[in-house]
Amino acid sequence: MPSSQQSRPSLDAPEQPINSPTLSVAGWSRWIWRQITSMRTALLLLLMLAVAAVPGSVFPQRSADPNGVTQYFDNNPQLAPVLDAIQLFDVYTSAWFSAIYILLFISLIGCVVPRTLVHAKALRSAPPAAPRLFSRMPASLKVKTTKAQSAKVAEQAQVLLKKQGYRVVRTGDAVSAERGYLRETGNLVFHLSLIGVLLAVGIGGGQSYSGQRVLVEGETFVNNLAGFDSFAPGTFFKEEQLVPFSVTLDKFEVDFDFVNQTNIGTPLDFRASVSALIPQSAQNSTLAKKTGVIRVNEPLAMPGSNIYLTGNGYAPEITIRDKKGNITYSGATAFLPQSAKYTSLGVIKVPDVEKQFGIISFFYPTVAELDTGALTSLYPAPIDPLLTMNVYVGDLGLDGGSPKNVYALDTSAMTQVAGGKSGVKGLRLQLGETVKLPGDLGTVTFDSLKRFASLDVSYNPGGFWVLVFALMALGGVTLSLLVPRRRVWVRKTETGFEVAALARGDDPILEKVVAEVAEALSGKTTKTTKSESK
Repeated sequence: MPSSQQSRPSLDAPEQPINSPTLSVAGWSRWIWRQITSMRTALLLLLMLAVAAVPGSVFPQRSADPNGVTQYFDNNPQLAPVLDAIQLFDVYTSAWFSAIYILLFISLIGCVVPRTLVHAKALRSAPPAAPRLFSRMPASLKVKTTKAQSAKVAEQAQVLLKKQGYRVVRTGDAVSAERGYLRETGNLVFHLSLIGVLLAVGIGGGQSYSGQRVLVEGETFVNNLAGFDSFAPGTFFKEEQLVPFSVTLDKFEVDFDFVNQTNIGTPLDFRASVSALIPQSAQNSTLAKKTGVIRVNEPLAMPGSNIYLTGNGYAPEITIRDKKGNITYSGATAFLPQSAKYTSLGVIKVPDVEKQFGIISFFYPTVAELDTGALTSLYPAPIDPLLTMNVYVGDLGLDGGSPKNVYALDTSAMTQVAGGKSGVKGLRLQLGETVKLPGDLGTVTFDSLKRFASLDVSYNPGGFWVLVFALMALGGVTLSLLVPRRRVWVRKTETGFEVAALARGDDPILEKVVAEVAEALSGKTTKTTKSESK
């Protein structure tokens, strides 16, 4: 027989390389699938989705605030194209956000479906048989009784545990019972509801649309693509989804606080009173009149969409005439608020004249002059309204074919003839006043003052289902937290009977459950701890 030294490998022998098995394409596929469908990966993807949504709150989104995106490009001409290249202005439809979204969807399905099948099998299975040694269970107790009592203990335990909601199986002198299946059911409902939320958001977002329109008092909006100032359709949107209706802004009212000294001028309520014409039904195109009031967070329900109030401001009605008295511009112009006191900025472009010119104008609802000579507004209501105008002459850039922002004036190819460093004071107009434009351009009149409302017409069929699945998820997680999963066994012994219990997870009252079962079966008070059970 060889010695131990001869059988032992030499220390000087060269190391043999470890040959690991080679994974096939199918093996790698199984490994990747297991990694993607693990609960750890699902939680990581959920966290990544939450982090990926943060830029959507930091940067303006084209789908919700196209004017804000335009303004961001104007304020950050170098940074904005870089951010746009990585889709930070279209976060929720970006390739990287969609990739995380789809991976999370796949991961949740891969996690939940197998667990659902296992749980369905468990629901049809009998409780497990009683263990050989009860003392190995987390909580157990032996009780001595008379032979007459122990003879009936299995029958009594079966009745008792059924009353307590256990599913019970009796095998000879032993009883097996289990309860708490709703815990796993709630857990699965929670995860299935998350999948439902993802589906509702994805499908609803694909079929949704959102359009914006600025309406001045007295103007009418028609629900078609040409009627919107900006429009953001979903991936699966079709123009046929737009129900033909019209909305007229009859009046816009704002209530300002003038009682509380610390909040003077703070808006308390916004009301857009509108009248609409809507078809009576899908089969009957006859239009019926509908009136309503739109408030913040109180949209007006319309066929196939809701109308939200997203902004408001003043729209001075201005008339411009050339030197011959012909009207070259007339109408109410929406001025964008620049401060809480509604100091507002507006742009007027007059292209169809001998000399094209544009006006950058400021509106002050309640004008006041500071010590520096600058103007400001003391109160947001139009108590003493004033218009100031800086006039520029030159090419407006409207003939190049590229779209221009109606709320901005490109003065790079223009000469300032009033205001600023032009040597001519800027124009000032009070309500009803007419002044001459410089350079023999004609006259401008501040005719009247109206208000405008920014309306958002939105449709998302997934909103209702998101709410349904969110409530289901809440109910599911509540069940999984409140319902304990517990197994109880009772078995007759030579001197009486014994009881044991096992819980899935932590169950602080497990020993109390054992003691109560033993007490009910023996008819006397019993007390146990974990140490006593062994």
